Amino acid sequence: MKHAIIGRKIGMTQIFEENGNVIPVTVIEAGPCVVTQKKTVETDGYNAVQLGFADVKDKHLTKPQKGHFKKMGVAPKKYLKEFRLDDISALEVGAIITADTFAAGDRVDVTGISKGHGYSGVIKRWGCHRLRMTHGVGPVHRQAGSMGANSTPSRIFKNKKMAGQYGAEQVTILNLDVVKIDAEKNIIAVKGAVPCAKGGIVFVRSTCK
Repeated sequence: MKHAIIGRKIGMTQIFEENGNVIPVTVIEAGPCVVTQKKTVETDGYNAVQLGFADVKDKHLTKPQKGHFKKMGVAPKKYLKEFRLDDISALEVGAIITADTFAAGDRVDVTGISKGHGYSGVIKRWGCHRLRMTHGVGPVHRQAGSMGANSTPSRIFKNKKMAGQYGAEQVTILNLDVVKIDAEKNIIAVKGAVPCAKGGIVFVRSTCK
């Protein structure tokens, strides 16, 4: 991984190319992030940097968090995330990382928490068909239907697609194009949709593919 940054999803819009093509993009407020910790092979067994995003008041921090920021000599941040980068020699604690760490044309992976849909049925959660709307099927037509044989195996196999919690889980979208960068406003426009609702926190890093 070459580059990484923490951002906040602003929403979706579209960008027009010179030839008139329309590109749907997700607008991300990427940074500025500060390096709050640096890990090396000598001290921790691997190379990584911890980035902090969004200022926070001391009263919202725990004592261990306050001690961590005080030891590193950086301002408190609300969100922390560790990234294993290929080269961290140029990054020191307190360094600022902005959106211009990426450039238009780069490929990135974006990770976020998908929208939560609560406890959902099989039609909404898995796209299953409803039962026939005829006499004898009711009183409900949106159930899962048959679960399998009775005497054998006398149980329901694991991973059966059933009703349950839908969404509100970590999702990573791979290999998205960076369409546009606005370094002054710390804005990155990424082609396509990314997980999480408007205002949600996302992690943008160089693609693993």
